Order: sequence, then C-alpha cells, then structure tokens
Amino acid sequence: MKSHKNIDLSRREFMTRMGLLGALALTYPSAALAQLRQLKAEQPLADWQTETDWQTLAQVQEVLFPAGEDTPGADDIGATIYLHNAIENPNADIEDKDFIFRGIGWLDGLTQERHKKTFLQLDAAMQEDIIEVIVKSRAGRSWVSTLLTYTLEALLMDPVYGGNKKGIGWQWLNHQPGYPAPPADRTWDKLLQERYKLREST
Repeated sequence: MKSHKNIDLSRREFMTRMGLLGALALTYPSAALAQLRQLKAEQPLADWQTETDWQTLAQVQEVLFPAGEDTPGADDIGATIYLHNAIENPNADIEDKDFIFRGIGWLDGLTQERHKKTFLQLDAAMQEDIIEVIVKSRAGRSWVSTLLTYTLEALLMDPVYGGNKKGIGWQWLNHQPGYPAPPADRTWDKLLQERYKLREST
C-alpha cells in the first residue's frame, strides 16, 4: 500500500480544490441522497465501526468533507470504510496506520485540555474549531493532510475498494469511469498480495 506521508495539503487548500471540482460537478438529487442515507442508516455497523477510534476518524472525515442536502459528504462516499480497507490490510503502510491512530490521541488530548471532553462529545462548530487548531502545527497539518488524501481517494476510487458507494462520487463529478471495472478478487491490493506470496514460495 502506498504511503501518504509526503503529501502536505491543508484543509483550506483541500476545500479550495474541492470547490473547483464542485464548480464542474452536478448537484446530486437530494431525494436520491436522502434515500441512500436512509438505506445506510438501516444497515448494521461492522464491529470495527463501533470502536471509539474509528468513530472519531469518521467524524473527523465528516468535518473535513461535510455533506450538504444535494452534495455527498464523507459518510455518503464511504470514506471511513475505504480508509479501514486501506490501512487494515496486510500490504498497508504501517507508518501511515500508526500515524493516523497516534493523531487520535493528539486530537482528544487537545479537546480534553480545552473543553474537558472527547472530540466526539463536541458539537459541530467546536469540532471544526479544534481541527483548525490542529493544522497549525506541522504534525497536525500532516495528520489532517493524510486523512484528506484518503478521503479524496474514497471519492474517486472504484467502488470495489470500499469508497465511492454506488459510484456516488463519479456521478457527483459527472465522471465517466474506465471499463472494465476490476472484480473484487483482482483489485491491485489483492494482486500485490498474490505477488508477495509467490515470491515467498519460490
């Protein structure tokens, strides 16, 4: 799995770039978005999604890439599912994973210091304020940049990788994907894993 540690993108720069994309994008029908959100709300959560660390990461991604009535947000595109698939597989970059989870500790440490609460206990405005404070440090900026990069990948990747549910990102950006789409058992990470196994057996 590729590393994102050399990418440095601030939240403001990210949102500016997304604004440029949005200028080219279509509004997503609000009725269709509402239906997708209702279907998702009715689906049971995976065990990992109930863990506090993953709930915190999901909320941070939602702050970084918020939903609108006719625009998909991080939850709509399956950003956290994509992130989980990306860093919890045998070929993942262990430095990325460690860095992301260390960042949760920094985040909650700051919210405890300032508000005597965890990040998840803060209201939306306070969460955004905390993110703005986080990015003022070099490490915090890099942490947010890493999460933004994974979120953008979730928006644009083929749905077989866990994000971009039902091609929602492509539809929103009016993007025509290439064909054929990779089958679930022949994605690049699976092929890489097979290559490693082949090397070990020879």
